[in-house]
Amino acid sequence: MRAVDGSERYDLVIRGARVLTTSGIRPREVGVRDGVVVALQPLGNGLEGDEIVELADDETLIPGLVDTHVHVNEPGRTEWEGFASATRAAAAGGVTTIVDMPLNSIPPTIDVAALEVKRDVACDQAHVDIGFWGGAVPGNTGELRALHDDGVFGFKCFLLHSGVDEFPPLDADEMETDMRELASFDSVMLVHAEDSRAIDRAPSPEGDDYGKFLASRPRGAENIAIAEVIERARWTGARAHVLHLSSSDALAMIRSAKRDGVHLTVETCPHYLTLTAEEIPVGGTQYKCCPPIREAGNRELLWQGLEDGTIDFIVSDHSPSTLDLKDLDNGDFAVAWGGVSSLQLGLSLIWTEARHRGIDLETVVSWMSDRPARFAGLTRKGRISLGFDADFSVFAADDAYLVDVTKLHHKNPITPYAGRALAGVVRRTYLRGQLVDGRTPQGRLLRRGMVD
Repeated sequence: MRAVDGSERYDLVIRGARVLTTSGIRPREVGVRDGVVVALQPLGNGLEGDEIVELADDETLIPGLVDTHVHVNEPGRTEWEGFASATRAAAAGGVTTIVDMPLNSIPPTIDVAALEVKRDVACDQAHVDIGFWGGAVPGNTGELRALHDDGVFGFKCFLLHSGVDEFPPLDADEMETDMRELASFDSVMLVHAEDSRAIDRAPSPEGDDYGKFLASRPRGAENIAIAEVIERARWTGARAHVLHLSSSDALAMIRSAKRDGVHLTVETCPHYLTLTAEEIPVGGTQYKCCPPIREAGNRELLWQGLEDGTIDFIVSDHSPSTLDLKDLDNGDFAVAWGGVSSLQLGLSLIWTEARHRGIDLETVVSWMSDRPARFAGLTRKGRISLGFDADFSVFAADDAYLVDVTKLHHKNPITPYAGRALAGVVRRTYLRGQLVDGRTPQGRLLRRGMVD
């Protein structure tokens, strides 16, 4: 489209001294048309648009974050979370794309019929874009190709009880069988890697002492399971992904596997990078998650693993529940649901820690946007670049706030970060060039390989 004087005209132009492009933070003007970035020019070129947004001096335009590990829980456990609340929380935290996990909803996403049920529920509630993972459970190997063809981005399995009976675990041989199936159409197996035998032999976690709970989910359980994932991926040639890495002990074997050419990727989460076992109070079940938050020294090694590339990216593993399931009155770690709610807070959490370590914003955003987008095959997400979706967040890196659970969009007002001082405020979020207002759902349901 051209203006009256013949110049190019855009639906939206955003101008600012700080725009995070693929070449770093630069003074730029971004031109958007039909929801796509179609111009990226030096500041001062005077792009014309139907809407002009001028960034404040303390604001940086960053690509919308991509969170590939979110439990939305709808349908079936919508009192825990739902598509409307989860996607509002995502947008408030600068996240413009989520990929929903196949379990904690009823039915779980283990066949095409269940996937379609979930899509039907989500379609008119999405404030950001939503993709879906499929599930690999005993007996559904024959369903995997159909789910892949219907657009799931890959498949998740557990190597121990998932916490819900309708999503049972695979043993290592079943996982290998399914990996061979996935390799035949180049999909990826995402694995909750904790070994059930090691945990069965670990101490019991009853009571309000976090130390007992930590001992009940030892690093060895993670290490054994990750070793199984690596070797089964090596034997089958399949792509494998380790979910929510907590044990720093596993970093050496992950590095070795990657050097050997095993098709392996690894994620970790804000709670493992910002919290420590030493700070968890008696009865603090809001901190409970599996695998668990470990010691301060372990956290430091996870940061090193991120910086050297052993860990590929950061996602939330947003796993909410109702307040009663957290057993806050008794604080019994054996009884409480395991999961941390942080979808809205992830960017601020990681930026707060990263800046103290001398890590720049460009790197943080890459870990939380470009890299997870590439992992999931979301080829138009994760960067401010020509031809990419105009998904942006306006981020005030030097602003700060205290976490107030009553201001979170998560359905249940509980998080281990309550009262925590965080740096970096998401002031506005745009999805395909449209401001996300939290009232009018404008997100789309994504399918693997789709191009708008």
